[in-house]
Amino acid sequence: MRGKFITFEGGEGTGKSTQLKLLSDYLSAKSIRNIATKEPGGTDIGLDLRRILVTGDKDKLDPVAEALLYFADRRVHLTGKVWPAMETGEWVLSDRFADSTTAYQYFGYDKRVSRKVLDDLYALAVGDFVPDLTIIFDLDPEIGLKRSFAKADNMSVKETRFESRGLEFHQRMRHGFLEIAKENPERCVVLDANKTIEDLHHDVVSVIEERFNLQNAG
Repeated sequence: MRGKFITFEGGEGTGKSTQLKLLSDYLSAKSIRNIATKEPGGTDIGLDLRRILVTGDKDKLDPVAEALLYFADRRVHLTGKVWPAMETGEWVLSDRFADSTTAYQYFGYDKRVSRKVLDDLYALAVGDFVPDLTIIFDLDPEIGLKRSFAKADNMSVKETRFESRGLEFHQRMRHGFLEIAKENPERCVVLDANKTIEDLHHDVVSVIEERFNLQNAG
């Protein structure tokens, strides 16, 4: 049986990575085989692209170059990791996918990269494949940026290139994620991320159990 593909989306500092790990543990306890991954950086090639994309000067790449690199990472990620795992029945949990590209490169940059360009790149790199479920973690960008910068203080490599773009960029990006959710109500679920880790995990599990009928599994 083909595995599921679940994506975690949202702005900086929303707790996606923590919640993804908790969901992975929950699924494992239910005897559901799964892998946790991320974009960019879910493969060896992706790690090189991640270093280019999320570190260094905020103006070293323009929005079009960023979009091209993100879709290159996405194609390698899908063909080398996501699709092979799903074919064996594993569930794949990804910290970011194509919705992030739309939210950042289209909404964040105030439409400097058109939706048509992004849609065409999606068709080329991804085809008609879409996530089975997307959970969008919604949080006031001011809170999220404070969290993200605090986390970066404890990292040897500062992945703060997008955080450095300022509050207005991240407010537009937040609006973008909410617009994406409105456009895709069957795929997307928006959760309030301004909660404790435990309470937010409970919300994630509730969504997963309802969507995939797991209440009595495991």
